Amino acid sequence: MNAMQKASAQPRLTNLTRFFVPIAAILVFAVWFSFAPPGLLGKADAVGYAICHRIGERSFHIGERQLPLCARCTGEFFTAGISLLFFALASPRKSGMPGWKLGAPLLFFLVAFGIDGTNSYLYLLKQTSGGALENIPNLYIPNNILRLFTGSGMGIALASILYPAFNQSAWRDVDPGRALDWKKLGILIGIVLLMDLAVLTESSIVLYPIAILSVLGVLALLIMVFSMVWVLIMRQENEFTSLKEMWLPFLAGLTLAFLMITAIDLLRFQLTGTWGGFPLG
Repeated sequence: MNAMQKASAQPRLTNLTRFFVPIAAILVFAVWFSFAPPGLLGKADAVGYAICHRIGERSFHIGERQLPLCARCTGEFFTAGISLLFFALASPRKSGMPGWKLGAPLLFFLVAFGIDGTNSYLYLLKQTSGGALENIPNLYIPNNILRLFTGSGMGIALASILYPAFNQSAWRDVDPGRALDWKKLGILIGIVLLMDLAVLTESSIVLYPIAILSVLGVLALLIMVFSMVWVLIMRQENEFTSLKEMWLPFLAGLTLAFLMITAIDLLRFQLTGTWGGFPLG
């Protein structure tokens, strides 16, 4: 196929996707909605079920009801959602990566997340397995406070990388400036710290919106990633000038996100037979 044929084929492909993607979105969402647990928090559970172990002992609760995500994932994804919104308001269309100096605190967040996650997993093995695994050493006794804070740090790091990467791939009039600077990082850490402290009160007034916000954070990250993939597949990099023009990549990203969630939900439920956390012991 020569260059002229490729150029003429692209509009036809775009027109086809404008027809088929909305249909696929409706079908995928309908399938997921039909088997997900009832109610708003039930649907939130079904999203969390696809990306989180949802072990009750490692989660915050509203009364007897477990949040859709564990403490670590709650911190990670509500923070990612807040961070993306913050960047959209404070750094519109900025595409510059943090750089080495700003990368240092982000790397610290990543390392802290990894250390606490590994230590927590080893402690879980010690609790649920017998034999030699009972002698696994631990750096410290893991707890939900550390899970929340290290998850929140990871959320900031994820958003700080994904936001400029998305802008680099989407916008025609992209701003080459850095999305994150020291002042913005300080403000963002302050906002997240206050929200984390509010979560630790375990007040239902706080946990209800945090539960929804954390799930929206999951969806925001997945939609952005899959939208970028769609833009690359369709060879539409740097062709968009407004969010309105991005409706098809966003809808495709949403469809792919729910397709992934649906597949994982069905497989996990088939294996475990429960919408709760992974069975232990």
